[in-house]
Amino acid sequence: VIFSGIQPTSKPHIGNYLGAIKRWIELQDTPAQLIYCIVDLHALTSVYQNPDSVSYTIKELTLSLLACGLDPTRCILFQQSQIPQHAELSWMLSCLTPIGWLTRMTQWKSQGLSNNNVHVGMLTYPVLMAADILLYKTTHVPVGDDQVQHLELTKTLVRTFNKRYDCQYLTSPNVIMGDVPRVKNLRSPDQKMSKSDKSILSRIELTDQPDEIRNKIKRAVTDSNSAISYDPDLRPGVSNLVTLFSAFNQCTVEETCKQFEGSNTEQFKEALADVIITCLKPIREAAYKLQNEHGYIDLVLKEGREKALEIAANNMNKIKSIILDYSTK
Repeated sequence: VIFSGIQPTSKPHIGNYLGAIKRWIELQDTPAQLIYCIVDLHALTSVYQNPDSVSYTIKELTLSLLACGLDPTRCILFQQSQIPQHAELSWMLSCLTPIGWLTRMTQWKSQGLSNNNVHVGMLTYPVLMAADILLYKTTHVPVGDDQVQHLELTKTLVRTFNKRYDCQYLTSPNVIMGDVPRVKNLRSPDQKMSKSDKSILSRIELTDQPDEIRNKIKRAVTDSNSAISYDPDLRPGVSNLVTLFSAFNQCTVEETCKQFEGSNTEQFKEALADVIITCLKPIREAAYKLQNEHGYIDLVLKEGREKALEIAANNMNKIKSIILDYSTK
């Protein structure tokens, strides 16, 4: 059983595609049961929109996932908040989680402590993430480097729960690490590309038109050196573009640098825009067709909810039974 989630904070961009969605599609060729979740409860920890825009964003995200090739007959795709057992199990696990475990999380230290509007949700969302995973008896989780620590917390909570209630019901998931490119912000290459960034020029969305893609690549931050090389520390802007070309062209960064040896930044940006436009064309065309299929997105999420709810309710009932049996001993 493979579980993975994505936040509906805005339209997905090429960083989401290369880092997660592309792998989701590839996993459809495996015999594993695939459970993909639109984690709208997690999105509450970020600067949040009004309810109407959230509903729209969830549908836009679902549309984009389907346009990328996600097949609802080969996976379960659903909205997190429609399965109440996520929040229920999260509360049960939070009652077993010392605060110190959460304050040691790297993302909490980097975001929570520097945020004047810090709230409990930012601190406890790794527990909700653990609940998301454990609710479906997940065996494998695709993660990036920034999520490995959270998965380790999940494993710790498995051991804690099983020891506390003298059982072996919860099982620790394995990590699926892939050769995932770290896609950076086009305007601030020291930061990762983000759906929630205020500047639309910071990212390329999967449904961007060709002229939008060319404009964003043209205006992407580089440096005064016009040569093409890969050095993320000294040349983060150019290195980010090399990473993108290599990922979309399915080659190494070394091969990309060799290919554009003697080219300047302007020429390289033109070639990069061409590659991205070509790769995103079938996604953009599929998304356009899906927009005209009224009610299909709602149907996909409804059927996904029904399938997810059956699994979640069954496991949640067993977890409750374990806790009840232990408490009456």
